[in-house]
Amino acid sequence: MATNLVSYVTQFLTPELIGRIAAALGLNRSDAQSGVSAVVPALLSAFSGVADKPGGAQNLVNAIRQQSGALDNFAGMIGGSNQSSLIERGSSLLTSLLGSHDQTALAGAIARFAGIGQNAASSLLSMLTPVVMGLIGRQIGTRNLDAGSLTSLLASQKEQIAQAMPAGMGHLLEGAGLDSVRGAAASAAAQASRASTAATGQFAQHTSSGARSVGTAGERAAGAATSGIPSWAYWVLPLIVLAGVLWYLLGKPAQHELVTREQPAAPTHGMVVGGVDVERELRDGLSGLQTSLQSVTDVASATVARPKVEAASTQIDKVSDLVGQLTPDQRKIVGGVVASAMPTINQLSDKALEVPGVSEVLRPIIDPVKTKLTALSGQPGTVGAGH
Repeated sequence: MATNLVSYVTQFLTPELIGRIAAALGLNRSDAQSGVSAVVPALLSAFSGVADKPGGAQNLVNAIRQQSGALDNFAGMIGGSNQSSLIERGSSLLTSLLGSHDQTALAGAIARFAGIGQNAASSLLSMLTPVVMGLIGRQIGTRNLDAGSLTSLLASQKEQIAQAMPAGMGHLLEGAGLDSVRGAAASAAAQASRASTAATGQFAQHTSSGARSVGTAGERAAGAATSGIPSWAYWVLPLIVLAGVLWYLLGKPAQHELVTREQPAAPTHGMVVGGVDVERELRDGLSGLQTSLQSVTDVASATVARPKVEAASTQIDKVSDLVGQLTPDQRKIVGGVVASAMPTINQLSDKALEVPGVSEVLRPIIDPVKTKLTALSGQPGTVGAGH
């Protein structure tokens, strides 16, 4: 069984297939890729939310079983006379599982994220629904497909689905009232919170016990003169016990979960243009680009990372389009944000592109992104130097 369902789906949607989807829907390749990078984790997250509802897993199983031939016929239906039936079937499936309101809202979030029209986003969403369902069914296997196996698979994938959600997409889903579709990210966050709370509770329990021991030391010392035991022993021994508890909890991080503190979000400076928070959009794009490049170790991981790199590129494109409407002081802030991130991005991209075969996959995207970032930072251009 695949360890990452998002990667499994992404590998099926080859660059050739995405190019054909773009042509069929009248989109440029970059916009289509951005749309796909949002649709895949959004659908998997939505299906995970459906499976968590009473009776939802069985309804989803029934729908998946109807897609046995969807994968074999998918390529032939794109751009052909059967494309409309493919889209209609996917739309019908989504309506039955999510309801028409959530389906429309989901398409709207994808449209805003990818910068494409509502109709194109709706068609892309419907087109990929049978594909994602078919791949889930193929992953589990026809004989093993039931409500239990489906629920187990989707539950095991929630963290990966959350990580695959492009930066900024989660905010759009939340803004559209689609908290259920964000179930994967919410679940992962809840698990982390529970782990942190458990560790904190364990620490508090042990330290409270130690404190109680110290607190009774004075009472014991009061009777030391008549017991023949040195009074200092009643003070020192509890302190040794408390020190031992603290050493046990804090001195062995490999054996105990550490309590982590969430880092405060980077401040924004009110750079809102046309309803877009330019600085946040930029920071999200830079963060997504760095995270994607860090995951590249070979051609396969580069192929998986490519949609995320393109999504980050789309966000940076939006900033480039809007930065001219900022004040000079605000543009300096944008330049500072980019300049501080560029050394890391240059290092990560150089390392990734040095891996055999990766350059062909990622350089057509990375070089234009770095050119735009260089322009935003106000620094001299060095893209492609040394290569």
